[in-house]
Formats: sequence, structure tokens, C-alpha cells
Amino acid sequence: MHPQLTEKKLVCLEFIQALDACHANGWSRWTGACNQVKHDLNMCLRKERIDRTTKNREDAKVRRSKTEQAWKEMHDD
Repeated sequence: MHPQLTEKKLVCLEFIQALDACHANGWSRWTGACNQVKHDLNMCLRKERIDRTTKNREDAKVRRSKTEQAWKEMHDD
């Protein structure tokens, strides 16, 4: 499942708008005409999530190294 799609997600906004436009056309939603649009949106959201988790992981490594350094300095005193 994808997160709530709102205007706040500026990264994939064009994909969100394309899916909304496709769903606005009654039968397209039920006949599979929107499948590719939805797939494109899912790939965009996936890329955003992967980028965010990669950045968070790198930030966590920096914070962890600072913490370990502080602990080392405390125990060395």
C-alpha cells in the first residue's frame, strides 16, 4: 500500500495527479487502464522511500560514531 496521497508529497505529484485523472474516468479504473499509471506512481514512491531510508541510515551512522566516540572518551578519563 502507498501512503496517503496528498498535495504535501511534491516529489511524485505529477504521478498522483495522473492517477487521479485516470480514476476520474469511470470505467478506466475497473478495466485496468490505470494499471501502468499506478505502477509508475508506486515506483516513484518506492524510489523516494529508498532515498529517504538511505539518507537516514547514513545520518544514523554519523550519530552512532559520535556517540561511540563520546563513550570512548568518557571511559578513557
